Amino acid sequence: MKKKFFSMHVDVDDFIPATDEEKAYMVQMRPSTTFFKDGMKRLMKNKVAAVSMFLIIFITLGSIIIPFFWPYKYDKMLGNTPGKPMDSSYNNLAPFQYGETEQKRIAAGEKVFPHIFGTDAQGRDYFIRVVYGTRISLAVGFFASIIVLIIGMTVGSISGYIGGKVDIIIMRIVDIIYSLPDTLMVILLASVMKVSLGALLEGTVLEKLGTNMVSLFLVFGLLYWVSMARLIRGQILSLREQEYVLAAQATGAKAGWIIRKHLLPNCISVVIISTALQIPNAIFTESYLSFLGLGVNAPMPSLGSLASDALNGINSYAYRLIIPAIVISLIVLSLNLFGDGLRDAFDPKLKN
Repeated sequence: MKKKFFSMHVDVDDFIPATDEEKAYMVQMRPSTTFFKDGMKRLMKNKVAAVSMFLIIFITLGSIIIPFFWPYKYDKMLGNTPGKPMDSSYNNLAPFQYGETEQKRIAAGEKVFPHIFGTDAQGRDYFIRVVYGTRISLAVGFFASIIVLIIGMTVGSISGYIGGKVDIIIMRIVDIIYSLPDTLMVILLASVMKVSLGALLEGTVLEKLGTNMVSLFLVFGLLYWVSMARLIRGQILSLREQEYVLAAQATGAKAGWIIRKHLLPNCISVVIISTALQIPNAIFTESYLSFLGLGVNAPMPSLGSLASDALNGINSYAYRLIIPAIVISLIVLSLNLFGDGLRDAFDPKLKN
């Protein structure tokens, strides 16, 4: 029966159960996920960032795994045999060339592993030195970023949450450090610490790292935490007035607990992005310090020291400068693109 317009009768057709198609049309629910899974899903959709991430993983794994089965050592002079005169035929070999002894072994039917990038002026295999240099540069970038993260997060969270005179004092210190010329201060601190740390490191575990490496980490700890501290402080200033923070304060929660449990977890996206972008800066700083002779101690190589050593024979062996320069550029570019992808994927403000 057709229902009249002003009738009070109930239309039974309105209570017919909806079909599955109607439910799917009316209810469009997104599957449950976590912050990390959601961010990684958006990151993998960014092809440039995904390729950069896999390239970084490939380079890192290669620098760790290759030295285990490579027949040459980074500090082994191939022409230097104890009890015998120095064989200069191994010095300055071009890629895929062999020394006199190796040529005799090949003529006798033996198999000799090739020198893919040749050898340097001391007769050391250049490929394994580039691999070790990549490992050192990546390790410096990673650990330096961890140091910057810890110091910057601690100082920034304390300054932002407590505020008042503490915030003013910390921010004035940050402003003073910001006003210093970075390159000049890095060179001066590295030079001074190289001399002053020598006696302190004798007989310790850090002696193997050398004074240059330890001074480099101290330089990062003293100078490069200010950007992270400012960033964390700004985030916490905007979060400390939120209702959940006021509720925690009303229940008597201590400042340290509130920072750890409420404030820092809500800054995690900014922390991840800033740390990822800090790694290429640390690698570049280590490279130019090693280029200036303030990096790792010989015979341990880094990409910067390899480029510096290559300047002596740039007219005859230009590829020795080009190879570490390409590796540095590739690592820094990949890390920057990956950092940009992390920012696009994990920053809530750019979510849409």
